[in-house]
Amino acid sequence: MTRALYHGSHDLLFTAHVTHAAGQEVALDATALYPEAGGQAADTGTLRWTGADGEPRAATVTHSRQEKATGLIWHALTGDVPPVGTPVTGEVDAARRWRHSQRHSAEHLLAQAFVRVNPAFTVDAVNMTGPECTLDLRGDPAELHVRAAETLLRETLGRTDLTLETPVVPDHDLPRYPLRRAPKVSGNVRLVIFRDGQGEPFDVSACGGTHVPRASMAAPVVILRTERVRGGVTRVTFMAGEEAGAHLSGVYAGARRLAAGFSVPVERLPERVEALTAERAALAAQVDALHAAHARTLRDAAPTEVYGPVTLRPVTLRLVTLPDPAGLLPALTDLTPGEVVVAVTDAGRVGIGSAHPDLNAAGVLRAALTASGGKGGGRPDLAQGSTPDVAAFTRAVRGALLTTA
Repeated sequence: MTRALYHGSHDLLFTAHVTHAAGQEVALDATALYPEAGGQAADTGTLRWTGADGEPRAATVTHSRQEKATGLIWHALTGDVPPVGTPVTGEVDAARRWRHSQRHSAEHLLAQAFVRVNPAFTVDAVNMTGPECTLDLRGDPAELHVRAAETLLRETLGRTDLTLETPVVPDHDLPRYPLRRAPKVSGNVRLVIFRDGQGEPFDVSACGGTHVPRASMAAPVVILRTERVRGGVTRVTFMAGEEAGAHLSGVYAGARRLAAGFSVPVERLPERVEALTAERAALAAQVDALHAAHARTLRDAAPTEVYGPVTLRPVTLRLVTLPDPAGLLPALTDLTPGEVVVAVTDAGRVGIGSAHPDLNAAGVLRAALTASGGKGGGRPDLAQGSTPDVAAFTRAVRGALLTTA
């Protein structure tokens, strides 16, 4: 079993001995490197030792994991691997540890903020392995609840000095503590408590992770988005601490550049974007109307081809080539009774509109697309598709009409 040093001290340097080695992994008799667990990513760092030749050796620790059956904490290494029995000096990557501690403390605090908004908002799962952390909540929080929880936590971190306590208590003493949720372990349980100056706890949770000594050190805690991930569970994605500050700074810098391009202050950027979006929609409608008018003009100007009777009525065909697929639907609708229109584009989009009671547009289209290597379908009066060979498609349509006639 490996003795865990990451709970009792914030000292990121430690000494230990190698007790086991397997491939590129070693287990130590003690370590300050936190193994991945509880939604928190593993620490990384460095191991140093003296080789058999008396020369200094070093290896980078890229990951740590705990073996449940034995309690051993294994460290994955790059480079040399110290043999069993070797004394080593370890050093934890301080910046990575700090980011992980900020994320984990923020997760506890944000979960508590949701509970205070509505006790029905209970934690289903968490993940803090990347800058964008997630909190899966039951209870279906709406947007107003999300903003209320974020506001509550922001005001708490800004106005109240919550300090960290991590007592280890026997499980029979747990009823004395206002735990946010029941622990998943028994025996001696490590609690993470953030308490104000009057001794009132803000949050009490059973946890084996690393945390910041003061809750305010996890600020800001910013909710980025929410999404329903499965029945009854809403995923809240958030960022915390220095990572959140850097993210917000980058977002604001981008917004400032965008606002400058629109010649408006940042606070008026949403208004300007809404106006431009409305303007774009109006222009798009005008362009669609122009495409439709142009397509119908080209259709009506196309020469007619008359094919012999389909049953008792001849087919009047117009074949039109359109400059843009946007004109396809207008060209194929509002046809003269008895008329059939075939519209094609250089991009390979094709269609058939039929105002002839005995000519099925979908049937002719499918046959022509099969002959030209395309795909599509539709109704008896209107069918569309695409083909890599427009010329073969038009030949196949004419052939189908001759066969039908």
